[in-house]
Amino acid sequence: MVDSAPRTALVTGSNRGIGRAISSALASRGLRVLTAARTRARAEEAADAVGGLPEVLDLDDPEALEARARDIQRTRGPVDVLVNNAAILPDGYGLHASLSDLTDALRVNLTAPFALMRVFAPGMEERGYGRIVNMSSGWGAFSEGVNGPLAYAISKASLNALTLAVSSGLGAGVKVNAVCPGWVRTDMGGAGATRSPQEGADTPVWLATLPEDGPSGGFFRDRQPIPW
Repeated sequence: MVDSAPRTALVTGSNRGIGRAISSALASRGLRVLTAARTRARAEEAADAVGGLPEVLDLDDPEALEARARDIQRTRGPVDVLVNNAAILPDGYGLHASLSDLTDALRVNLTAPFALMRVFAPGMEERGYGRIVNMSSGWGAFSEGVNGPLAYAISKASLNALTLAVSSGLGAGVKVNAVCPGWVRTDMGGAGATRSPQEGADTPVWLATLPEDGPSGGFFRDRQPIPW
């Protein structure tokens, strides 16, 4: 008998912006979406909006996050799709960035996604199916000069490195990719950005639903590979 249960996706930062748009698009495609946010109220609001299930995840404490992710795996069942969307954007360019800016950005934008991948990727590999999407940025691309606010840019460059390193160690059924959504009208991107959250969500959703012959270990914008 064929298992017709929908695949489960967990999206961090799903309560607003690109995360909300990704969650909505995945739910519309029939996935069971776990809407993860820092507070219960935000997670529940997102779940109500997209028809998902709320989960509280605090990316500021990666060790506690890993334990919480294991609880989710026990109570909700296997996670087939992980979208590491949530991030922080400290201000400050070059040496004007503070040490705390850098450590905070690395903790939330890099270590927290790694903690979630550590929990969910082994099960994906065991089942022979998984999609991991790491929300990066052109500011984290060496090919584009790593030229954003220092803490954010360094954390995204590191997330790109993590994407490549992890992708090479997993089975062929697990696709791990990074994506630059472009300049999107969100709280982070600002009102003057050129893309809507739905436009910014297009490539992440594509990567989250790749077919078996889809790419892995790549960096994408507008569904096209871009240099690291």
